[in-house]
Amino acid sequence: MAEDAVLGFLEKNEEISDSGDFAAERGINHNDIVDIIKSLHGFRLVDAQDIKREKWVLTDEGKTYAAAGSPEVQLFLAIPPEGISREELQRKVDPSVYKIGCSQAMKNKWVEMGKQLVSKKVQNVDDKVKDLLIRIQDGKAIDQDDIDTLKKRKLIAPQIWKGYSVKKGPNDAPKRKKVATDLTRENLQRGDWKELEFKEYNFSAKGQPTEGGHLHPLLKVRQQLKMIFLQMGFEEMPTDNFVESSFWNFDALFQPQQHPARDSHDTFFLQAPSTTKTLPEDYVERVKRVHEFGGYGSRGYGYDWKREEANKNLLQTHTTAVSSRMLYLLAQYFSIDRVFRNEAVDRTHLAEFHQIEGLVCDRGLTLGDLIGVLLYFHPLFSGMSKLRFKPAYNPYTEPSVEIFSYHEGFKKWVEIGNSGMFRPEMLLPMGLPEDVRVIAWGLSLERPTMILYGIDNIRDLFGHKVQLYLLSICDLLINTVFDVNWIAFFCHLVLQVDLGLIKRNPICRIGID
Repeated sequence: MAEDAVLGFLEKNEEISDSGDFAAERGINHNDIVDIIKSLHGFRLVDAQDIKREKWVLTDEGKTYAAAGSPEVQLFLAIPPEGISREELQRKVDPSVYKIGCSQAMKNKWVEMGKQLVSKKVQNVDDKVKDLLIRIQDGKAIDQDDIDTLKKRKLIAPQIWKGYSVKKGPNDAPKRKKVATDLTRENLQRGDWKELEFKEYNFSAKGQPTEGGHLHPLLKVRQQLKMIFLQMGFEEMPTDNFVESSFWNFDALFQPQQHPARDSHDTFFLQAPSTTKTLPEDYVERVKRVHEFGGYGSRGYGYDWKREEANKNLLQTHTTAVSSRMLYLLAQYFSIDRVFRNEAVDRTHLAEFHQIEGLVCDRGLTLGDLIGVLLYFHPLFSGMSKLRFKPAYNPYTEPSVEIFSYHEGFKKWVEIGNSGMFRPEMLLPMGLPEDVRVIAWGLSLERPTMILYGIDNIRDLFGHKVQLYLLSICDLLINTVFDVNWIAFFCHLVLQVDLGLIKRNPICRIGID
């Protein structure tokens, strides 16, 4: 109906000057006319020009006053000739009417607010506000001063009316010809394809976005970390064992059996199987002796070491448990694995998280070697090159060092990891030579990932609250921070990748004989 009206009118006339007037004269909804004009304009049957007009419409409050009267008049009419107390007047009118009405009526000098009574100062008033609102509601014009007054009281609001003026287009026709969108088998068989008019293809139109899965940010950062370690010549530890014995998790690391971390409030112990079946007995005996009586220059802890405590199974609390196994086998590895701790869940802590650990074993290593490795590793990993080191305490490392980096976005120093040199009380019972030293460092996977993605709540990164949009936008950010080709080139140029060459690097000796 709307299309026939528009094309029919233009067949006899040159122009529709105003689509609003055109719709009103024919009793057609203006939105229907607008939709048809847009469609016809797309097929170039008509040329359309925008028309914009600003008009004033009543707000919800304005509509209320247009029907019931302004608050000042309602208040005025509620006051009897002899006057009324404030309390009684408040009970007679709505609270909002009382508040606004008192203000406007006093401004107009209609009432007098005495200490005891509220009384009228004039006998009759005209509700000019209501009259103005009704005029606007009927589409009539009012003075600019009245518009400013009503606007200030938020009784009216501007509304932009949009319409079109329409003229005949290049493909003008009294009726739209239906165009074909597909060439069918029937068209070819009948031969009517010769007379068909086909819809033009828009080759610049965007297709439907493809739906696909995305790697989780933790998996992306984990893969990049793995690449960095491999380029530096490390091998990955076999981290496929969440369940660990207390011996490898604590005792082999020279951590006493009375340490608070071994309490059930901090560690998840297993009920079944509750204990491990096999441990290297000769090594267990050496670890027991160091704990009880000391050795290798240490006084030990001087307590009665219990085998039943060492046999208890638990969910590994750190990946250093795996490191202790590997060192016992004289291997050089890195690991990225999930660990578990009995902690209260908040915006920065979970009961399970991922820990990254790297270690290097060599003769004569020093704290300077550890710091040298860290100064290379962290810029490759996080892009943070400003590092600080602070003395710390760990039961199985001495010296121990906390790692801090200056974050340009946060404009402050943030802790990014822990490190140290394994104690002789841990290494020598394994049978390692006395001049062998092990440097190690570790950090969580979640914290640097949160920094990279600007996430301030770990539950938005790990768990059921992860937002899908985060997974889909991470490619650009990660590829900006980590360039695998650049890492490979850097390691080849500076670290030389080959362990034999790394060992002879005077700046950073991380080689192994």
